[in-house]
Amino acid sequence: MSNSSSISHFLLLPLADTRQLQLLHFCLFLGISLAALLANGLIISAVACSQHLHSPMFFFLLNLALTDLGSICTTVPKAMHNSLWGTSHISYSACAAQVFLFMFFISAEFSLLTIMCYDRYVSICKPLHYGTLLGSRACAHMAAAAWASAFLNALLHTANTFSLPLCQGNALGQFFCEIPHILKLSCSQYSSLRELGLLPVSACLAFGCFVFMVFSYVQIFRAVLRIPSEQGRHKAFSTCLPHLAVLSLLLSTAALAFLKPPSMSSPSLDLALSVLYSVVPPALNPLIYSLRNRELKAAVWALMAGRFKKH
Repeated sequence: MSNSSSISHFLLLPLADTRQLQLLHFCLFLGISLAALLANGLIISAVACSQHLHSPMFFFLLNLALTDLGSICTTVPKAMHNSLWGTSHISYSACAAQVFLFMFFISAEFSLLTIMCYDRYVSICKPLHYGTLLGSRACAHMAAAAWASAFLNALLHTANTFSLPLCQGNALGQFFCEIPHILKLSCSQYSSLRELGLLPVSACLAFGCFVFMVFSYVQIFRAVLRIPSEQGRHKAFSTCLPHLAVLSLLLSTAALAFLKPPSMSSPSLDLALSVLYSVVPPALNPLIYSLRNRELKAAVWALMAGRFKKH
């Protein structure tokens, strides 16, 4: 019987059995990651360099882009490396770092999406109080709270998960180090239950954020329905509904991945869920939240045109 102290590495789940499919998965992940890196990088550069975008909404969009960059850079490169070279190894310390960073960025993303929803609620339902409720100091405090709470949440889960004695081998049924699959290797029922106690707490907090978002959007929709212009109503609904769709996808797939019973687990289902909540959102968020904004699109084009002129 081995334990965690004797494990030097873990074995990740191969994305495919044949060499051709492994290369296909590598190309797909490469395309998605490059799209996410380009889009989020442009958003960060445009907001940082454009003085007229220094407002609460764009400040939070910049923070969201940072979480998207961090989350996709945490999981995808190692999967691409393993697919390209036909390996499945990840060291114990790299696995611990991957768990911490992924939990950190995904927790920060949930918090920032909640704050962004509050920003929209105030701007539409309480426009006269916008400058008071969302001043520069308040925005900085909210962003700091989001990052700090994400750091604490990631630290608790990582420390607790890797303090478990592991005696069920070292093969993880996932393409990155995911807490539920590490828990399956544990031989301590008490320690496993201790970690399983943290997961529902985090899930409840995430669900609470989602309920707050839905409540805020209900208030936003009620305010939008009072807009006399049909074009104005259509614009507001076309902006809000994609946000709710992406949020629902992210929350539902993450909850299923972390909280589903073992009887529902299968390699194909686990892989599909993990891709939907860890790989797809960083590529979709820039399109849904940012690049549909007219001011931001103009700033991105101006930034790209300026760089082309320099060259």
